Amino acid sequence: MMIKLWMGTSLQLAELFVSSVVHLLYGFYIFSSAVAGDISQTLSDYLFKPNVDINDVGETAQIQSNVEGLPPIVLVHGIFGFGKGRLGGLSYFGGAEKKDERVLVPDLGSLTSIYDRARELFYYLKGGRVDFGEEHSEACGHSRFGRDYGKGEYPEWDEDHPIHFVGHSAGAQVVRVLQQMLADKAFEGYEETNENWVLSVTSLSGAFNGTTRTYLDGMRTDDGISMKPICLLQLCRIGVIMYDWLDISWLKTYYNFGFDHFNISWKKTGVRGLLDCLMGNTGPFATGDWILPDLTIQGSTSLNSNLQTFPSTYYFSYATKRTRRIMGMTIPSGVLGIHPMLFLRVFQMSQWRFPQDVSPPYKGYRDEEWQENDGALNTISMTHPRLPVEHPSRFVRSDSECQTLQPGIWYYKIVEADHITFIVNRERAGVQFDLIYDSIFQRCRKHVFRKIPQTLPNQSPRSPR
Repeated sequence: MMIKLWMGTSLQLAELFVSSVVHLLYGFYIFSSAVAGDISQTLSDYLFKPNVDINDVGETAQIQSNVEGLPPIVLVHGIFGFGKGRLGGLSYFGGAEKKDERVLVPDLGSLTSIYDRARELFYYLKGGRVDFGEEHSEACGHSRFGRDYGKGEYPEWDEDHPIHFVGHSAGAQVVRVLQQMLADKAFEGYEETNENWVLSVTSLSGAFNGTTRTYLDGMRTDDGISMKPICLLQLCRIGVIMYDWLDISWLKTYYNFGFDHFNISWKKTGVRGLLDCLMGNTGPFATGDWILPDLTIQGSTSLNSNLQTFPSTYYFSYATKRTRRIMGMTIPSGVLGIHPMLFLRVFQMSQWRFPQDVSPPYKGYRDEEWQENDGALNTISMTHPRLPVEHPSRFVRSDSECQTLQPGIWYYKIVEADHITFIVNRERAGVQFDLIYDSIFQRCRKHVFRKIPQTLPNQSPRSPR
């Protein structure tokens, strides 16, 4: 018995070590790539100063004038993500934002809760200082107000000037929470908001119903809120607390986890504050106001219980998977096509079984339905909101089936890809990268409109369909 227990513990520690090393190496690779890119760009600008052509200036002004009437397409990053201006010139969406004339890429908290990120997104667009709400801020132990976005990126945003949103991973759920907040008129001083401020929502590997990976990484299966004492997420927690407490300005300008409103910095809390955070007495990890509790099946179900699919908004979802069924078993669909950081998790998630001594996360839960995955999320979770109530949906095999869309229905397509195929490194996805994003932007510009389709640059107006 003792030998069996010792072997089990040894395997868990070995898996923890391997997972930690792989994630650290990938994080270092991303960070070093961003630094190298910045240095290369700086040297290039210094050695080869670009000549400004007066004709180019005029052409740029003409393009800017042509796109003024276009609704912006807002790309919302997922967990550990970043927006424009972070990590130098690195693009979370692999440069996809260059495919359209009017795209915004906000930088939201990479580990903050879905709620906090939705609040940030509103003020990023509309302008002003982020207000997290008095009741929420008091309950979660952080400052009520956050970053000041000044005039905002789209201050005219309203029902007559709606927006297209594209969310990757947890970013899709952020958009849904934001739309519900708009419908509930949850922003003080903005009583005119409603759900029609959102024209369309496109999800790319969206985290609608939670993921079993959260349990593999360390979230407890019995409540979906707290962490196991020894796990990958505990190491992440310690690293994030130290990063924010040290508060190295140039480093946080380069990358920020988004917990500034918790005032963890040594300048405000001192050594005692650090110890309180590490001991789990204060901070986001103590109150549960961070993103992982929102990504468990229990947390997502709770979040979804207050979210609607609205009848005037268009919804589309790309669900990804890197598994296949062979002789009744679910296994990874290959080796070369799966990112090294995700291969182990693809296998583990395909074999996941909810502990028998713990109540299942919802009535009717079946392990088999949650085995197909992309290394971060279960495919069943990405198609459309299902828990606690299934929302209207329609499975499509080809984008050509979506030429005429109906609002209020989640159209979804299943794509063979892992969770990070369509972000950061576009070369990994190859031609599939362009096919996905071209279809997303084309759908936003040509097939989704509420009144009269917008006029694209250098294009004459079309009559409504």
